[in-house]
Amino acid sequence: MFFIITAAIAPALALLSFFYLRNEMFTEPRRTLVQAFVYGAVITFPILFIQYVLHAEGVLKHSFFSDVLFTSAIEEFFKWLILFVAILRHVEFDDPYDGILYGVAVSLGFATVENIIFLLSFGINEAFIRAMLPVSSHALFGVVMGYYFGKGKFSTNNREKEYLFLAFLAAFILHFSYNTILTIKDNFLYFMVPFMLFLWWFSLRKVKSAHEHLIEHVIAQSKKADNE
Repeated sequence: MFFIITAAIAPALALLSFFYLRNEMFTEPRRTLVQAFVYGAVITFPILFIQYVLHAEGVLKHSFFSDVLFTSAIEEFFKWLILFVAILRHVEFDDPYDGILYGVAVSLGFATVENIIFLLSFGINEAFIRAMLPVSSHALFGVVMGYYFGKGKFSTNNREKEYLFLAFLAAFILHFSYNTILTIKDNFLYFMVPFMLFLWWFSLRKVKSAHEHLIEHVIAQSKKADNE
């Protein structure tokens, strides 16, 4: 069991470390990131409970609505809610790139618990494909969601609400697309491989853009301090 849990946790830690080290200008407090990760882990249980109840009651009878549409919406909504309630106004969220770090941390907290449950149920043989697809995709959904949270918090044109809405919408669309591809079954890899390549490209562009916003933010703060 220890080996399975280690295999389930390792991909998330590797991905979180990757995006943490991509922050070339500042080091985000590890304690706050750990808290975000834990929040993401905790929301796994209400999500699974809601899904179980709806399945048991037969509310979502069609598999497309339950496994694709509803699953994408509820998982991204709870991640969004954690970022909105617990992170957005946090004192440590003090530059645009922080949104990406916290988005990734929350998403990987959720993905880690989900991965542990899956591997304990179906065995270690699924560990590699789980690391490459569900865990990494959740991290990348978190990058996109967190990017727009950063844009919203440090917006200078009163567009915070717009960016916060985009944070959910963009992550939901990507998650919905991912889940839709999984329904193809036998030939899903023909679509999943290019989708994952696109997702990595798109997410890393957001990382680069967040760094540019960070530099602009630092310059603006420096000018403000000089004027004072």
